[in-house]
Amino acid sequence: MRQWLKFGVIGFGTLVGPLDSAVNIAFPDITSDLGIPLQSIQWVVICYVLTYASLLLVFGRLGDLFGHQRVFRFGLALSVVAFLFCGWAPELEWLLVARILQGVGTAMVISCGPALATGLFDEAMRPRMLGAYTVVFGLGAAIGPSLGGLLVETWGWPAVFWFRAPIAATVLVLSFFLHMPVRERAAGAFDFMGAVLLVLSLALLLFLLSQLRGTGLSVTALSLLGAVTIAAFVWFVMHERRVAAPIIALGVFRNIDFSLVNLTNIAVNLTGFSIMLLVPYYLTRATSLPITASGLILACGGFGTILAAQLGGNLAQRIGASRIALAGGLCVALGVFSIGFWPVDAPIPVMVASLLLNGIGLGLFQVSCLDLVTAVLPRADRGVAGSLVMVTRTVGVMLGASLLTLLFVAMEQDASAAGAANTFLTGFQMTFRYIGGLLVAFLLASCLRPRLWFARHV
Repeated sequence: MRQWLKFGVIGFGTLVGPLDSAVNIAFPDITSDLGIPLQSIQWVVICYVLTYASLLLVFGRLGDLFGHQRVFRFGLALSVVAFLFCGWAPELEWLLVARILQGVGTAMVISCGPALATGLFDEAMRPRMLGAYTVVFGLGAAIGPSLGGLLVETWGWPAVFWFRAPIAATVLVLSFFLHMPVRERAAGAFDFMGAVLLVLSLALLLFLLSQLRGTGLSVTALSLLGAVTIAAFVWFVMHERRVAAPIIALGVFRNIDFSLVNLTNIAVNLTGFSIMLLVPYYLTRATSLPITASGLILACGGFGTILAAQLGGNLAQRIGASRIALAGGLCVALGVFSIGFWPVDAPIPVMVASLLLNGIGLGLFQVSCLDLVTAVLPRADRGVAGSLVMVTRTVGVMLGASLLTLLFVAMEQDASAAGAANTFLTGFQMTFRYIGGLLVAFLLASCLRPRLWFARHV
């Protein structure tokens, strides 16, 4: 029981990251209160996501070297300061600085959370613990938007940041009463130069992905940014091959199955992000539902993830994480594909079924992917393992935000040229059919290597 209480504290602390889903609903109030144009709000997202995603692997490595609990605590302390700073910000520039600070704190917490969770129990329990840990992210997706709306309505937009400060502070205090088991730590010194190059490479990549949707940069500027990004990654790879204790041992990517699992993580999250990106517009434009009901329907995906995550961990322990990962990926694809057939004012049970199927698929896949990656890397590299899964997941989301926007615009333009009666609905339907079908094709193609999904382990 004591170990489960410790796990609860770790999960509660990790929740401060996923609960950032509450911020999106505050965007209209932020733009109005700070007097900024609508297009500027994207930087509130970009500054946060670029910061935490580019730092995950670095802090994961620091946790492996110097203790996961120590990095986790620093992250909580920094998060308290950042949440207060975000809510206080009188101008956009101050808010962006605070969001960068929040990103650093989130990276510290999330990079070491999985390692702390799995370190509490015997190694045979790893899949179940990763399943329980994944539930935290489903909770954030499910309750964040609804809670955020209530907070904004009652206290204004600063509340979507301030309410997480006492959560992080409480967990920080409780963490000093937790006696975590001391696990094997990675050997070697911290590769500072490799860390700088990795952060630079990931930040450039994610910024490039965020700009692909057409936000003002010219083709020449995008091409130059792409070239600099490639050069930074090449420099990072060359450096890591020369050092004795790299941030991440790149030789592990010679394992084809390991590399394909990470590539599939990008593909699944790219596809799954279509829900959060486009379904809110459908609920607003194609249904007569009140905003409260729309929020509850959208939360069904998060509830599906919660239901499936723990189940996925248990099933992975019995029949193998690779098979559960494939099943999860197919559920995501089928859930997305089914949305492509929603009519105007689709019946609520139909919408709930599609979103639940997608959420269940994400829950099954995420816990299985985390287990597969963790199983391949050495036990002393648990921080790097969990961070790598989060990085590839974020790359998928950022890539989805750009490519899916471009695809939807193209589909809407085609519908208009064809004289469709409802160009939005036609473009919406075709986008979901294409993206769902492409993920099915990708997963079926990956089955040409049967041991990837049907072997007991990667």
